[in-house]
Amino acid sequence: MVLSGQTVSGDIREFPFINLAILTVAFAGGAAALSPTAIAQTADWSGFYVGGTAGYSLLSDAEETVVFDTDRDGVFDDTVRTGLGADAFSPGLCGGGAQGRTRANGCRTSDDNNVNAAIRGGYDWQFGQWVVGAVGKYNVVRIGDDVSAFSTTPASYTFTVNLKGVAAVRGRAGYAWDNSLLYATGGMAWGQIDHSFTTTNTANSFKPSGGEDVDGYQIGAGYEVQLDNAGMMGAGWYLGVEYLWTMLDEDDYQVLVGPGSAPPTNPFLIVNPTGTDMRRTNDSFEFGSLPLTLSWRP
Repeated sequence: MVLSGQTVSGDIREFPFINLAILTVAFAGGAAALSPTAIAQTADWSGFYVGGTAGYSLLSDAEETVVFDTDRDGVFDDTVRTGLGADAFSPGLCGGGAQGRTRANGCRTSDDNNVNAAIRGGYDWQFGQWVVGAVGKYNVVRIGDDVSAFSTTPASYTFTVNLKGVAAVRGRAGYAWDNSLLYATGGMAWGQIDHSFTTTNTANSFKPSGGEDVDGYQIGAGYEVQLDNAGMMGAGWYLGVEYLWTMLDEDDYQVLVGPGSAPPTNPFLIVNPTGTDMRRTNDSFEFGSLPLTLSWRP
C-alpha cells in the first residue's frame, strides 16, 4: 500500500540516458556515411583484446515508497495504524535520506551519479564485414539511492542502497567497414550492493534481512575505430564509445520490526504482537552509463 501524503519528485520512470544511446548510434552512422570507403574494410577485428573504459553513470529516477506487512503473511499491502485507527505514516515520505525525525527537517539528495571505470577483455570472430564476439567486464561504480518514511510518533525510517561494482559477461554483434565497427551488445550482470537502514525510533527493534549480491542484465550499443589506420597511435589500438543500460534485481531486502521495549499498543504490534515487516517498493536497481573504451589487440 502506498503511503498517504507521499512527495517524490520526477516521473514514474525516467531514462535520461536513452537520448545518449541514440546519439551513440547516430554518431556511428554519421561516421559511416562520411567515410569515402564505406564498403571497404581495412581493420581486422578477429582475435583477443584487452582494455579499459571510463565514463559517467546516471541512476534511473523512479517514484518509490515504503510498504508494510503488518500481519506477516508475506504480502506487503497493509497500512500501519495507531490504536485509534489513523494512518501511523500519514506524514508521508521523501526521495532522499531523512535529516531528522519529521518531514519538516527535510531530506538530503541521495543519488550519487558519478564517473566510473572498468577493465574488460574479449574475443571476436569476423565473417566478411560481420563481427560477433564475447566480452567480460568488471566495473567499479559508486551510485546510491535513499527513500525515507515518516511516522506520527514522530520518527523517520530511511532505506539506503549503494552499488559498489558490477561484473558482466555479454555477447556482441556488429557490422565493420573501413576501420570502424558498429555493434549491439547484451548479456548477464552481477552487482555488489550495500543495503542499510536507519531510524530515529528507539522503542522497537529493527532487524535487516536480505543479501548483498544481486544479478540482472546489461544491454547497449557501441562504436569503435582502429586508431593506427587513422594515423593516431601504434598498431593494435582501438578507441570507442559505448552506451550500456544495467538492471539489477534487489527485491529480497526488508526490515523486520520487533517489539523491542515498545508496549502492545505500538502501531507496529497491534495486528501481530511479534511485529511488522517493511521494505521499499523499488525491486530493481537500474542505471545508464556512457563510457569511452580503449582496447589493444595483439
